[in-house]
Amino acid sequence: MQRERNVPEHLVSQHPITVAQLFHSASDRLHLSWIAGHNGGGKLLTSDTVQKPSLALIGHLDFVHPNRVQVLGCAEMDYLRNLSPEDLAQAIEHLFSTEIAAVVVANNESVPDAMIVCAERTATPLFTSTEPGPQLMRVIGHMMAQALAPSTILHGVFLEVSGLGVLITGDPSVGKSELALELITRGHRLVADDAIEVFAVSPDTLEGRCPNLLLDFMEVRGLGVLNVRRLFGETAVKQKKNLKLIVRLSPADKWQEVDRLNILASNCNILGVEIPEVRIPVAVGRNLAVLVEVAVRNHILKLRGFNSSDEFSDRQRAAIAADGQ
Repeated sequence: MQRERNVPEHLVSQHPITVAQLFHSASDRLHLSWIAGHNGGGKLLTSDTVQKPSLALIGHLDFVHPNRVQVLGCAEMDYLRNLSPEDLAQAIEHLFSTEIAAVVVANNESVPDAMIVCAERTATPLFTSTEPGPQLMRVIGHMMAQALAPSTILHGVFLEVSGLGVLITGDPSVGKSELALELITRGHRLVADDAIEVFAVSPDTLEGRCPNLLLDFMEVRGLGVLNVRRLFGETAVKQKKNLKLIVRLSPADKWQEVDRLNILASNCNILGVEIPEVRIPVAVGRNLAVLVEVAVRNHILKLRGFNSSDEFSDRQRAAIAADGQ
C-alpha cells in the first residue's frame, strides 16, 4: 500500500528561453559562431525539437514550424551550392519566411552571402559550427529539453547525502536549516536552501537546482545568512542534483501520523513523478542527522531490493506458522 501527496498544479510552470541564452549556453561546447541576425537574440524558443529544413528549401513550408532551431548539414549545403543564383535566393527566402528561431550551419560549411543578407533582414540569428549536424541536433535538443522542462518551486533544504538527492522539508521553525548545517559538517553537500527549483527533465526524473540568487547561501536562525562555500570549501556545495528522497520533519504533536514500522510506503507526486517520502519525528535529544543518514542508507537498500519491514514481516509470519504446527 502507498500513501501519496501531490504538489498543487498551479505551482507548475514552464519558462521559455531566448536564442541568445541558448547560444551562450552552447557556444563553447558546440564551437558556435554568431555571424548574422544579432537583432533576433530575444526570440523565444518554446519547443525542444530541432529540425533539418530540407523540405523547406524546395518550397514545402508546411514541414517547418516557427520558433524552432534549424540545422543545415552537409546534404542541405551541397544542395544549395548546386543551385543557380536565382534558385539559391529563392530557396533561402523559403527558409527564412517561416519565422524560424535560428539557423545553425554545421561542419564549418561556408555560408552563402544571400543567407547572411536574409538573416540580417529578418533578424534571424545565424550560427556556424565545426560540429556535424547530428551532434548539433542531439546536444541542442538535450539542452533545450532541460531548459524547457516543466518546473515548480519547493520549500525546504536540498542536499546531496551519501550521493543521493534528499529534500528536507517540514513546518516553519521545525529545524530544517540546523539539520542541514549539521549534515554539511558531516561531509554532505548543500544544493539549495529555502527555495528549490525542480524540473521534470524526463518522465521519471526530477532535477533539483539552486536559483542563482541563492547559490552557496543558507539562512540559520541566530546566525543569519551563511556562505557555505566559503565556510566549508568547494566540495560542500553542488548546483544541481536529481531528487530521489523527501525527508519530512514532523513535530511532536503529529507523531500519531507517523507509521512506526514503515509498513505503508509514502510517496509525494511532483510533476507526475512519485518521490518516496520518509517522516521523521522531531524531539529534544534525537540525533536527526544520524536518522537522515540512516534513512538514506535504508532507501538505497530498498533500491537494491532489500526491505527491512518486509523481512521483519516475513520472519513474523514464519514464526506464527511454526507455532501453529
